[in-house]
Amino acid sequence: MPETDLADAAIEWFDANARDLPWRAPDTSAWAVLVSEIMLQQTPVARVLPAYHAWLARWPEPAALAADTPAEAIRMWGRLGYPRRAMRLHECAVAIASRHGGEVPADLDALLALPGVGAYTARAVAAFAYGQRQPVVDTNVRRFVARASRSKPDAGPTTTPADLADTEALLPLEPARAARASAAFMELGAVVCTARAPRCTDCPVVEVCGWRAEGRPTPTGPTRRPQQYAGTDRQVRGLLLAVLREAHGPVPAGQLDLVWADAVQRDRALRSLLDDGLVSPAGEGSFALAGEA
Repeated sequence: MPETDLADAAIEWFDANARDLPWRAPDTSAWAVLVSEIMLQQTPVARVLPAYHAWLARWPEPAALAADTPAEAIRMWGRLGYPRRAMRLHECAVAIASRHGGEVPADLDALLALPGVGAYTARAVAAFAYGQRQPVVDTNVRRFVARASRSKPDAGPTTTPADLADTEALLPLEPARAARASAAFMELGAVVCTARAPRCTDCPVVEVCGWRAEGRPTPTGPTRRPQQYAGTDRQVRGLLLAVLREAHGPVPAGQLDLVWADAVQRDRALRSLLDDGLVSPAGEGSFALAGEA
């Protein structure tokens, strides 16, 4: 199967089987696509959906968020995890409002210049919001392309220029169709060509998959263990932020002391929140969310 036929097969499958997700709707704004892509980083779709709807109901465009405080962005983020993403979205909104007249830019370089927007997110917005021909390469796409095109069980721990080149080589030349192929590759990697239990019999490119032809060899390198949460600094950070989100103003340090018995770990988690700019000293031994002190 030629590379363009592989993309055609993926698109045909996607058109019939893609999950009905709100950020895929034809009238979705570039801002909504950007919000979804940042929320989906390291977070399952099921957890993102309610947060996505609530966020856009409150801030349907960048200018609305830019006019609000970082504290409200952090508060609205709730327990979605990795709350620095809320800060990045707020910073993006400010930059879009001040530099781009309130419109998310379509130019890749302009997207890359936005605070906290990396290569993946910039290309995802360019492809999914503006229909551009861009290699949108996340973990799922890398795995699908590595298996189908390079006969490998996975694509290694990090994205490389080769991953971008291999993915781009599979894209149709017509931009809108290339963007559709990018979405199809991502969906196949997420729900069919999964890491642990791939459903090869449901894959539209199974007959030409190099990995399948090689007998589905297993990875030879070290496997990544799932990240622990209970008892970690991440958990303590979350507990501290939960108190500050509910307070809507400065919170005495003594009240924060109640969330975790280990004073050394609690202080370390609080310092990391201060270092990340999520929390600020509010005077007289109290603390508040960024922008509320």
